[in-house]
Amino acid sequence: MKLYTYDPAPNPRRLALFLKYKGIELDTEQVDLGAGEQLGDAHRAVNPGCAVPALVLDDGKVLDAVIGICVYLEELHPEKPLMGSTALEKAEVIGWCHKLFNGLITATASVLRNGNKAFVNRALPGPLDLPQIPALVERGRTQIDHLLPGIDAHLGGSRWMAGDCFSQADIDLLVAVEFLGWIKAEVPAECANLHAWLARAQAELG
Repeated sequence: MKLYTYDPAPNPRRLALFLKYKGIELDTEQVDLGAGEQLGDAHRAVNPGCAVPALVLDDGKVLDAVIGICVYLEELHPEKPLMGSTALEKAEVIGWCHKLFNGLITATASVLRNGNKAFVNRALPGPLDLPQIPALVERGRTQIDHLLPGIDAHLGGSRWMAGDCFSQADIDLLVAVEFLGWIKAEVPAECANLHAWLARAQAELG
């Protein structure tokens, strides 16, 4: 297997923390998103979707979604489970990963890509050049302001995002919180449960 990734970016970081926690080492090549290498012919030959991470399996198949890669590697390396151990736990972990990606991570990316000059004509990742929509900056910040208190309330009744065990849902939330810094946003001080969880998650990952 070979992993194509770019460590500083949020989606690759979700996978990097998964690998670190489980102690999995992969042959890895960095694709510099800042230099636009994901759009070059070399990476397009690996992943026509022009995104990272992308995991090329030994038979040549390519997995190019973080959650799919995590599910696949969890089956190969079940120790220190991050995707849940029971049917219900697995459903809850996948559910929260989906909610966090489509909610907090996507809202933050919308603010970044539609309001930063570095992403002119690159408002969405992938092979298409798409114009920025400035109105989506305000909408994204409104979404973030709405989502964080809800996550805080959830953590008021749960030690971890998906129940009693640390999971990929916690990794995804940690990355989402870090990603807020890219748009100069942060978790409000009044979200005490979320701040307490953050300390626990950082300690869990060492």
